[in-house]
Amino acid sequence: MPDRLIRTTTALVVVGVAVVAAIVSYEHAYALVHAHGEDGWTARLVPLTVDGLIYSSSMVMLQSARRRAQVPALAMWLLGLGIVATLAANVMHGLGQGPIGAAVAAWPAAALIGSYELLMTLIRNGPHAPDGEPKVVPALSSVPALDPLRIQAAEMFAEQIATGVVPTIRALRATLRVGQPRAQRIQAYLASGSRT
Repeated sequence: MPDRLIRTTTALVVVGVAVVAAIVSYEHAYALVHAHGEDGWTARLVPLTVDGLIYSSSMVMLQSARRRAQVPALAMWLLGLGIVATLAANVMHGLGQGPIGAAVAAWPAAALIGSYELLMTLIRNGPHAPDGEPKVVPALSSVPALDPLRIQAAEMFAEQIATGVVPTIRALRATLRVGQPRAQRIQAYLASGSRT
């Protein structure tokens, strides 16, 4: 089975499971919020804040991973908080039916989180650059890149390099979070590629 077919079918199944699990998990959370004093739009929107927190935190972590940057601690904490909140809401919804009811009610939330994280793994390990374009830097393709950050820098500063401007050492150090010597080597690489 070709890799592309595996990735596509896996993504479709993961999205399908995530949609079903999200709907069921939302209904459980809505019923819990409604049963504990909230009504109208408030009861309908509160469950979305939990799933939105999980989504936004995961997106920040995905972006950090694709840029090879350190994941912000806040994103990790909020992802954990969102996971705990959605699991707790689903467990509490089913607790009236005993331990088995709580486990059954928690399953959609666990499936949603698991499916979503699988999808993030597929995206994170995908064959595309962070902007969705194939990883090609034509002006630098003939220059050997021993340091993986060279390619990342070429992608990040592609527009600037295309105009013949090589990023400064300071810009490279700040963006890539590297020391002076490595930034100098990356700058030399970018300078040689911009002349080809």
